[in-house]
Amino acid sequence: MNKTFITKMPNHIGAFLKASKCFSDLGINITRVSYNKTVDSHLLFIDVEGDEKSLEKATQELISIGYIQYNLDYRDVVLLEFKLKDIPGAVTPILELISEFNFNITYISSQQRDKKYQFFKMGLVVENSTQINKFIKKASELCQIKLINSNYANKIYDNSFFYNNFVNQISSTIDITDKAKNELIINTNLVMQILNESGVLPFQTFDSISRFTEIIAASKGKNFSARTTHHKITENTEITLIEPPCGSNIAIIKSYDKYLFIDTGYACYEEEMLSLIKDIIPNFDNITKEVFITHADVDHCGLLPLFDIVYASAKSAKSLKFEYDNENNFRQENPLHKPYINICNILTSYKPISPQKIHVVGNEKKIEKPLEQTGLFDFGELHFNIYEGKGGHLPGESVLVDFEHKIAFTGDIFINMKDMIPQQAEYNKYAPILMTSVDFDPDLCREERNDLFNELNNGKWQIFGGHGGKKTYESF
Repeated sequence: MNKTFITKMPNHIGAFLKASKCFSDLGINITRVSYNKTVDSHLLFIDVEGDEKSLEKATQELISIGYIQYNLDYRDVVLLEFKLKDIPGAVTPILELISEFNFNITYISSQQRDKKYQFFKMGLVVENSTQINKFIKKASELCQIKLINSNYANKIYDNSFFYNNFVNQISSTIDITDKAKNELIINTNLVMQILNESGVLPFQTFDSISRFTEIIAASKGKNFSARTTHHKITENTEITLIEPPCGSNIAIIKSYDKYLFIDTGYACYEEEMLSLIKDIIPNFDNITKEVFITHADVDHCGLLPLFDIVYASAKSAKSLKFEYDNENNFRQENPLHKPYINICNILTSYKPISPQKIHVVGNEKKIEKPLEQTGLFDFGELHFNIYEGKGGHLPGESVLVDFEHKIAFTGDIFINMKDMIPQQAEYNKYAPILMTSVDFDPDLCREERNDLFNELNNGKWQIFGGHGGKKTYESF
């Protein structure tokens, strides 16, 4: 059994030795340790492996020696954004004022948005609301100030002050459970440790996660501005492509009076997507709902619980079953990708689906070439050859190609980076940062993409990628 302990160590020699001895005496193996003094001078993350009884004993012992504390910290962090002229020394008067008020700075992030101004975000530790009000009044005489978030009094955790406030800031934007908050702390730390080892500063990681969260939250409700386009294939068949501000594209094929979806986007946009879908399919509630997933990533599978039949490759079906059984899916088996996927699952309210809904399409086989045909799939007038990639983006990835009508659905083997709505382009910046790469093997994914386009016969093709608008491609 595995467990992550979020411990608050006293700042003296031998503190970690004492915790380590506690684990070793109980036969518990330490599998990961993460400590970063620049983030928090006391917080230590310890991943361990042991039996349930021993882990419970370790928990009680760490509580007894004060390494896991349940006293609440009622200090507040006020997150402010200062709009400063983009000139040398512009931030100095603000820093001097912060020093004058004796506020500790727990977070700094700056970004140049144009040639005239820089925007500095700062988190200030505050114990007296009167003092922060005085500070804001004086600081507003120096520059324009935006109060981003200030209500952190309702603390939940016994661990790091910095991580507490970081996660509470996120949860003020997206509603998540207490249990999910703890998971968010652990996975944020994992991302920070992975990226820090490759030279990324911790606060850059926190800022990326914050920005990623803001984009997802800001795209809800009336701000859900998806681009929807319609593509006539024959007199009886058309494709509607929905490009949401975050998450994968959703294609809806109508052939005669039947509908087939290709991918589904994020779960957190269920209400918004259903509103769009019911405009396209007024009797959606009364039809058999069928979907084909190009691969088993969270941003393509979020709305699967709405569907009656889920078509997938054998490997994608296996990955979805692992999720349902509370095991790591294929993406989570990659240690560089797992923390980001866990964060996405939390922020987007992802729920696994029952394997009973899944219908495997194509033969299960070992893929030797970058891209190999595994079977056929017919829907209405369309006749698809099903190809499976070797796993450049994700094991189990599928491509659907109709040679007669010159249509291809590529999933994320090909995405149309050159034609994205602005919100999608912004959203897509963060996964490569937080995962180090969105692909399992970028070079292999490039080979798969080349093989795909080489496979297309002469004529004008309509290529529907996993993200971005439809691409028109002329093959010779």
